[in-house]
Amino acid sequence: MENLREILAKNLRENRRKLSISQPKLAEMAGLSTHYIAMIELSRKFPTPEVIERLAAALGIAAHELFSVPLSPEGTLEKLHREILTDLRQMVGEAVEKAINEQYKSNKKNRIKTTK
Repeated sequence: MENLREILAKNLRENRRKLSISQPKLAEMAGLSTHYIAMIELSRKFPTPEVIERLAAALGIAAHELFSVPLSPEGTLEKLHREILTDLRQMVGEAVEKAINEQYKSNKKNRIKTTK
């Protein structure tokens, strides 16, 4: 399990590389030193919330994205499994409700016929 510094370091580096931005360029965009960017990416420094917001803004992402951890394949499958079960429960519930309503309407029609 990675600690918060490692997660930030990895996400900062990955987001910077996705945009093909060098450390010096990111430092310039965020108003920081290149050395400080390097220390964050090596997990040796942990920035203040204000610096995190500046880095995120320079990368064009929300600050919380610098701390996101992707799900493992097992976690992804588990999430998909839960979503499928939720969808199935909803569909079955709707089908049962429709069947009950149709039965109720049918019974109501039959009672009206027998009372006439």
